[in-house]
Formats: sequence, C-alpha cells, structure tokens
Amino acid sequence: MKLLVSRRLPESVMEAAARVFDVTCRGVTTPMDHAECVAGLRDFDVILPTLGDAFRAAAFAEVPDPRARLLANFGVGYNHIDVTAARAAGLEVTNTPGAVTDATADIALTLILMTARRAGEGERMLRAGRWTGWHPTQMLGLHVTGKTVCVIGMGRIGQAIARRCHFGFGCRIVYANRSAKSVDFPAEQMDLPAALAAADIVVLATPGGAETHHLMGAAEFAAMQGHAIFVNISRGDVVDEAALIAALQAGQIAGAGLDVYEFEPQVPEALIGMENVTLLPHLGTAALEVREAMGRMALQNCIAFAEGRPLPNIV
Repeated sequence: MKLLVSRRLPESVMEAAARVFDVTCRGVTTPMDHAECVAGLRDFDVILPTLGDAFRAAAFAEVPDPRARLLANFGVGYNHIDVTAARAAGLEVTNTPGAVTDATADIALTLILMTARRAGEGERMLRAGRWTGWHPTQMLGLHVTGKTVCVIGMGRIGQAIARRCHFGFGCRIVYANRSAKSVDFPAEQMDLPAALAAADIVVLATPGGAETHHLMGAAEFAAMQGHAIFVNISRGDVVDEAALIAALQAGQIAGAGLDVYEFEPQVPEALIGMENVTLLPHLGTAALEVREAMGRMALQNCIAFAEGRPLPNIV
C-alpha cells in the first residue's frame, strides 16, 4: 500500500513505516494545503496527516471516489480534519491519544510556573544586562502552592494537569466539563463562570473544533480575578485572541502562558510586546520519545488498516 506522510517523523518511525508501506514523505514542514490534500486522497491508500493539514469538506468534495481509505492522524487533536466529510467519502480517521498526555501536561505546568513566577521576564532582564542584584521586592510573582486551579476540559490531559497541580503543589482543583469526572484527587465541578471566578490559575485543555471555537472570550476573561493567570495548551482558536489581548491590556487578568495561537504560526505583536505573557512555539509534545510514541501509535493504526484488523484509535 502507498502511504503518504505529511511531515517527516522521527527516523525510527520512518524506518518502521518503510518496512510495511511504499512511503512518500513531503519534503517541507508546512501544513498540506487544499491541492495537496486533494492529490493525497486521489493517489495514496493511507495518509498520515498532522496539525494544520487541510482535510476539509472541500477536499473530499473534489475527490468523490478517493483511493485513500484512512487518515491516521499524528496527534490527539484532529480539528484540521472534517471527520464527517471523511466518513461520507469512505475514509476512517484515527488519532494518537494517551501518547501525548504527560508531555502536554508538563508544558502546562511549565507555562503556569513561568508565568506565575515571571521567569521569562526575569531571564530577558538578566540577558539584557539589566539585573542589578537581589532585593526583597524584586519581581514579585504569584505563589503557585496552595492556589485554586481551574481546568477547562477534564479529559486525559486536563486530569493530568490537575493531578500535577494537586499532588505537586497542594492546589485546590475546580473544573468545567460537560460531564462529571471520577478522579483520584479532590476536584469540584462547576459551571464555567463560577469556575473562572474561583480560580487563581485557569488552564484551557479542551479539544479544538466548532463546539469549542472561542470558548474563552471577553465575557470569560471578565469573569476571572484580576490577579489570575490564564494558560492555553489546547488549540489556539478555542481562545478569542483579540479578547485575550484586550483583557491583558486592561489589566483584567494578570498574565497569560500560551503554547498555541489562534492563527498559528502568526503571533500578534501585542502579545510579543507584553512582559507578563509567556510564549512558547507549540512545544506540547516536543520530546523525542513522545514523538516516537505518537508515530508508533499512528503507524499501528495504518498497519491495522492494511491487515484488515479493527483500528485501535478510531475517533
């Protein structure tokens, strides 16, 4: 079978794929555009896409009888794929849950600590030669231990974040989620406005897609406490970025830590210019062993399809 890999994966994964499939790998790191998606659907049996590849309804509409029968997504998030249109065209869609959980939760904690303790600002000051030495009131930040953390979206990643905050920092956990969750630590489910109002730290961990588009907007930022910080490790368009910027500029919230952006890879100059904002270049799963595990999971879905077995991670 012919397999199209949209962007090169770790070498161990590429080698494993080549043992099973006739592999074609794009030579660029940018997302597949509409024309490339159309060609992929037409010319390959299996496609291994990832973040941003434009498998929208329009792509499937152009290929009424696609050769491809599986989109084995590399990543847990698949909001770049119109799953309904894919299934209508005869394709199944899989993803890589579980493999990304701990690494993404770790990045959330990185952003919480960096933003609360003003680590990015402090490093910039030191590197610029502006540090004149320690004194008792220098760069006072938010003490994380014992604070109330609101997790929006209590799936695998949300629970991993909450667990780290509770057991590692003694935080009280409140959460907003469509359903109650049974977890191994104290956690209080609230509606979103109440959870936001209760929190010192708000972490967004929902899936992307139409249902969560701009879930965090002007009203939600207004509901937060003035000393609170906001962290997003989910998808950029779950946040109304203009509303976030306005809330930060108005002092409605104290800071933000972001690993994803609404129009990624574009990052607004307004955010770049703010000292109270921590900005990371979508590092959520950027560890070799994690990307290898993701690749192996995506490849397992491809192999199961090729062998006519049930798909392990169908979405």
